[in-house]
Amino acid sequence: MGSLVGQLALPSNSGHKIWEDPSFIKWRKRDAHVPLHCHESVEGSLRYWYERNKVSLLVSKTAVWDDDAVAKALDCAAYWVKDLPFVKSLSGTWKFFLASSPVSTPPEFYDSSFQDASWASIPVPSNWQMHGFDKPIYTNVVYPFPLNPPKVPEDNPTGCYRTYFYLPKEWEGRRIFLHFEAVDSAFFAWVNGQPTGYSQDSRLPAEFEITDFCHPCGSDKINCLAVQVMRWCDGSYLEDQDHWWLSGIHRDVLLLAKPKVFIADYFFKSNLAEDFSCADIQVEVKIDCSALNIDNSVETGNWFKIAEDKFITSFTIEAEIFETGSLYTSNGHANLPSTSVAHLQLTSSVDFYLGFIGYQLKGKLKTPKLWTAEQPNLYTLVVTLKDASGHVVDCESCQIGIRKISKAPKQMLVNGKPVMIRGVNRHEHHPCLGKTNLEACMVQDLVLMKQSNMNAVRNSHYPQHQRWYELCDLFGIYMIDEANIETHGFHLSSNVKHPTGEPIWASSMLDRVIGMVERDKNHACIISWSLGNESSYGPNHAALAGWVREKDSTRFLHYEGGGARTSSTDIVCPMYMRVWDIVKIAEDPAEVRPLILCEYSHSMGNSTGNIREYWEAIDNTFGLQGGFIWDWVDQALLKEGADGRKQWAYGGDFGDTPNDLNFCLNGLVWPDRSPHPALHEVKFVYQPIKISIKDGIIKITNTHFFDTTEALEFQWMMLGDGCELGSGTLSIPIIDPQKSYDIKWDAGPWYTLWCTSDATEMFLTFTVKLLGSTRWAEAGHVVSSSQLQLPVKKEIAPHIIEGEHGAFFTQVHDDIIEVNNKNLWEIKLNRETGAIKSWKVDGVLVMRKGILPCFWRAPTDNDKGGEAASYLSRWKSAKLNNLTFMKESCTVLNASDNLLKVAVNYLGLPTGADKSSSLFKVDLVYSIYGSGDVILECQVKPNPDLPPLPRVGLEFHLDKSMDLIKWYGRGPFECYPDRKAAAHVGVYEQDVGSLHVPYIVPGESSGRADVRWVTFQNKDGCGLYASTYGGSPPMQMNASYYSTAELERATRKEELVKGEDIEVHLDHKHMGVGGDDSWSPCVHDKYLVPAVPYSFSIRLSPVTATTSAHSIYKSQLQKN
Repeated sequence: MGSLVGQLALPSNSGHKIWEDPSFIKWRKRDAHVPLHCHESVEGSLRYWYERNKVSLLVSKTAVWDDDAVAKALDCAAYWVKDLPFVKSLSGTWKFFLASSPVSTPPEFYDSSFQDASWASIPVPSNWQMHGFDKPIYTNVVYPFPLNPPKVPEDNPTGCYRTYFYLPKEWEGRRIFLHFEAVDSAFFAWVNGQPTGYSQDSRLPAEFEITDFCHPCGSDKINCLAVQVMRWCDGSYLEDQDHWWLSGIHRDVLLLAKPKVFIADYFFKSNLAEDFSCADIQVEVKIDCSALNIDNSVETGNWFKIAEDKFITSFTIEAEIFETGSLYTSNGHANLPSTSVAHLQLTSSVDFYLGFIGYQLKGKLKTPKLWTAEQPNLYTLVVTLKDASGHVVDCESCQIGIRKISKAPKQMLVNGKPVMIRGVNRHEHHPCLGKTNLEACMVQDLVLMKQSNMNAVRNSHYPQHQRWYELCDLFGIYMIDEANIETHGFHLSSNVKHPTGEPIWASSMLDRVIGMVERDKNHACIISWSLGNESSYGPNHAALAGWVREKDSTRFLHYEGGGARTSSTDIVCPMYMRVWDIVKIAEDPAEVRPLILCEYSHSMGNSTGNIREYWEAIDNTFGLQGGFIWDWVDQALLKEGADGRKQWAYGGDFGDTPNDLNFCLNGLVWPDRSPHPALHEVKFVYQPIKISIKDGIIKITNTHFFDTTEALEFQWMMLGDGCELGSGTLSIPIIDPQKSYDIKWDAGPWYTLWCTSDATEMFLTFTVKLLGSTRWAEAGHVVSSSQLQLPVKKEIAPHIIEGEHGAFFTQVHDDIIEVNNKNLWEIKLNRETGAIKSWKVDGVLVMRKGILPCFWRAPTDNDKGGEAASYLSRWKSAKLNNLTFMKESCTVLNASDNLLKVAVNYLGLPTGADKSSSLFKVDLVYSIYGSGDVILECQVKPNPDLPPLPRVGLEFHLDKSMDLIKWYGRGPFECYPDRKAAAHVGVYEQDVGSLHVPYIVPGESSGRADVRWVTFQNKDGCGLYASTYGGSPPMQMNASYYSTAELERATRKEELVKGEDIEVHLDHKHMGVGGDDSWSPCVHDKYLVPAVPYSFSIRLSPVTATTSAHSIYKSQLQKN
């Protein structure tokens, strides 16, 4: 041991690099255990949880996502130990020096006498890369260093930390423990120059006893803590997750003061009766009495007699459960001590037969309030150690939930119900702090999740901050807790032995799983443990699974590696499996496990298409039980650009190589937690109240498993051609969980409106709101929203526009055909190009150029996925990205006083190609009427050998002043053909700037689906109207200051340059955005745009402030 101490004290002088030895993962590190609070009394513990549970929507509103978060992190560290008299936070400003490697650290920097005045300062907790030291690295699969396990690079940035602390006089006579909540990746620690310990695992605590190394409590001698953190160690081979590689002491550092004998760990278990009327409670308690030197040896010659437990003759262990709700009185003050609901009795001590060395307390709780994500009822468990005179020696506590996780064929049951997992994957990520957490930011994540109808989270892909679990217990979130194991990069090399099959890595892998389970075992939110992520499958996994199942049989076990169906998982848990394939597994009678997608709907950029198809299958297929979207947040970091402005940075922006560029941007929310438009779609498919219509019956279904609709209000609104006809509150009986209520649609309060309206299409919208406020939402929050299209009263024949609005003037100047009706409107058509040169209304320039066919879009991330097989590669191979439209002819077909008809024929050619290379033949016919109406009939004939097309439509450019947009279609947010279920049909208004969706990496965006009509007007109301015409279906509309070429050119949103006009697209067909994954072409067939002939018509009309778009639209649907 002496030589080992020497290695720890002087690691740079030792030939053996223990940070490259997978068999050496810790030294002097205490066994993993639940978080300890070191309370002084039962009352103190209850008061502590009363304060900790004061978390609500208001806290989320204080979340900070900019540089102010650095100071907030230190405030959080102080808050988290408030009211804990025997816990001290060492978080704050430390001295810091970054060495190039572990062997290049300043000599004896850990010594108390070392002069560190010249060192820089750094906040702890933090990642040092977020403070200008070293650089962040983003990779998805590949390791950021050569794959040569267990060796790591000689160039191994090593952070040297120093800080100082005093021990309070009140701690005298107690044992002192140094507790690191998490350090990335491996570290040594010294106290007053004495080697204290070594640890790996970047996401779990490391705790060391330092009693003998500290100056006496109350002494004026200051203690010096030194820490050496290596960026890389052998453990890094087990930490190849898809996120930023960031280093340092990124969670809090604590001092714990415990009595000589203390509660070291405890495990709460409950077993509910079949009718859930009562719960048998058991708490296993471990006591550390090593300082007492108690002799419990067996009597000589009597090996089979269990020795008398001499400890229990001098101490008493008690456990009590308190009703958390009774802490609160009507005026909001704490009622301490709260009412006890169960007192547990000590039943046994050492049990060698079951392998548990400790104490068991048991009791019964009658009519327990059960914990679920819908009803997260919590109790407070207090475990107390008393001496022979009854004085409290030590006290620990935690929040507990009474619930039962059990198995049924093809189902996972929570309290006997097959709850549906409406989940999301979540990395710990802050754009300024990296991996450091703030209370308000975690709360904001939970508030947004709950408001978006999410009920589950998968901790991807490591144990997260311990406060996250407390908050999930409190808010009601089902959780998969995942071990910090991922070896994805080994997939790229077949000649390197995989850790999952190598015995030398087994102890390290097992240590990570044990550490997770032991720390988090008392949390009600955890319904399943996970053995890690993307680490293939080997015998080490079987060992991990065996340990977990023996330790905790009350939860499921999850592991996707090896095909998602190995013996080491209780859940069939594939990632990115297609809808039809998960249905096949669910329908396989030989598979008795439930299928829950551990990752699906890859939400990279403008994505999350097809998610409704997944949920139509999940909701209607026994054996499918939900999934976890990838993923919650865009993992961009805030970085100052060359122009001094802050911007979202992704892989490569820090000079980091290798890197995986923007593959870290897969979130439903931006780094500052602003929602992507796709979050609306997720909220819709996850909504608990489903409303549908079939055969004249409106069915309202409560898909909750535990909540009735008592706390909800149902509102309805009738729309006719986009205009509100009436609204009201729907009075219906309370609907029990998993039950429905039917209404005949013609018996509802809206039926009279339907009968008396002359609207050509009518929609009935139901909005379900909270009647009262909750922890995560205010009263009036919309829980569910559904829109039903009602039957039409009669078929409406399209009205054909005639020349009833009088004569206009036509003249030809060289290649320009000019048509005008006095000062009301003027159109100039260029015969050379066949396109409109300009269009004025009331003398105001409205259209600057157009109208041309368009088949191209700025590629999205999903368009780029799949290398040679990607849509983008196929489009470029077909030269769709570089089309020129050559006018073949421009012919006046008809010219009269009230009608001008012009036919234009185009060939779509790759730029520079001749006619023989034509990819498209497009025929446009303009019919211009005296009213200023222009009917544009379009015939498109693509080359049948072309791949699916990005779009089929028309493009034109409006003057920049035409920036007020009003449309009748889906909205108000961005939506596309395969992501539009949440976007209700209505009339919406926005300016062009607000239509834009600022994806970090630009591409096709900002579209609105199923548009019937749209107006583009200036502030004075002058502008242009456009609608579908004749029998053409609604169109996809887009209007932007950024051209398609600009959206394609820019690699980040900050690079975008606004054009001189507004580019408008009106598409007859637009390809879906996809989202099953982002690395293969996966837009579903029904959302593809095949290269076949298309025919459609569009109406354009001048509008002024006195013009009603609704009236124009009505005029083309029926005669007055």
